[in-house]
Amino acid sequence: MQTHVTLDQRLKKVVSYIPQGAVLADIGSDHAFVPCYCIQQGLVERAIAGEVNVGPMEAAQGQVALVQLDEQIEVRLGSGLTVLTPGEVTAVTIAGMGGTLIATILDEGKAHLSGEERLILQPNVDAVDVRKWLLEHGYALLSEAIVKENGKIYEILVAEKGEEMIYAEDADIRKWELLFGPQLMREKAPAFIEKWQAEQQKRQFILEQMQRGNDSELLQEKITTIRRLIEKMEEVTS
Repeated sequence: MQTHVTLDQRLKKVVSYIPQGAVLADIGSDHAFVPCYCIQQGLVERAIAGEVNVGPMEAAQGQVALVQLDEQIEVRLGSGLTVLTPGEVTAVTIAGMGGTLIATILDEGKAHLSGEERLILQPNVDAVDVRKWLLEHGYALLSEAIVKENGKIYEILVAEKGEEMIYAEDADIRKWELLFGPQLMREKAPAFIEKWQAEQQKRQFILEQMQRGNDSELLQEKITTIRRLIEKMEEVTS
């Protein structure tokens, strides 16, 4: 365990979006490194570390005790956002999970949010599911980032309740913005291009395998869909 907590570049980027002086909830806290770091750096006043399983909760409690932050960080056992009472935090971080799981955590725990919190979400995969949930539940996407670390590429989404619409009104265009990220596809950072070029290669391989199959109408529809996806990946990475 660490007495002076450090974070990798991915998590440093995540915490950079936490408002100064926030009361933080870190869900799926994994040794409570994020809350400990934020308190030690003077970024937040208080924090809650939420864990769904006893083992990780005890590890988080041990880390908090080691750095003597028991009075500022409370470790709670529970599923996702259910560890919270609406209005007791001003920022929520959920990092290092699949996007589908993050969307599920948000959906199952939305009654535990006041709507005043900033959400900082870092899905390892399937960020599209997180964007869809945010859009459907009235959250404005304030910022997006994409970072590469140790050979892996991560997306970070920052949102607050609001009416600001950064997506296109056209449904077909919006579909692609939800997949690629409206800001990320405009900025075209090197990590973004690398990610989607790799995804394009995967889809190309799948397409080649499918083209060896039968001529059923269903298969041809799937081939058409994958071709369109590959074309769009080529477009956003050019």
